[in-house]
Amino acid sequence: EFWQLDGLKMEPKPIQKPHPPIWLGARHTNALRRAVRHADGWMGAGSSDTSSFVTAVGQTRMFLEESGRDPASFTISKRVYVAVDNDEKRAEGRLREWFGKRYGNADMASQVSVWGPTAKVTEELAKVTEAGAEMVLLNPAFDDMEHLEILAEEVIPNI
Repeated sequence: EFWQLDGLKMEPKPIQKPHPPIWLGARHTNALRRAVRHADGWMGAGSSDTSSFVTAVGQTRMFLEESGRDPASFTISKRVYVAVDNDEKRAEGRLREWFGKRYGNADMASQVSVWGPTAKVTEELAKVTEAGAEMVLLNPAFDDMEHLEILAEEVIPNI
């Protein structure tokens, strides 16, 4: 079975000169500064909520300006754990189970994930892109293939 996703980029390119883009993950102010100084981009952690990401984007933009760096030369991105399900309680429960097994912290699921029906997930992901994420790494916690279809057909086109 093959997939065709229109309007999406495959990044990074396999061969790039002088090198592939270097992105750093960062949460602390000093790490954001370091990313601006040394990297080509920054990815907000999946373990941070949207509100924290918004704050970090503001700091990152300030550091870019302070350094005289062209913001277009620096990619801002975010990893987001998602669960699309019309039954919000079931989605949250499955996320809690996954986070508990994966990270030993079930409560983290409710703090950092996006879950619910497609409209709610779309709305929450839009907040991430509106905050400044040029690329979003969507991380389904379960039912990967089903989520790929739903995200590609019902969520991404509406962000």
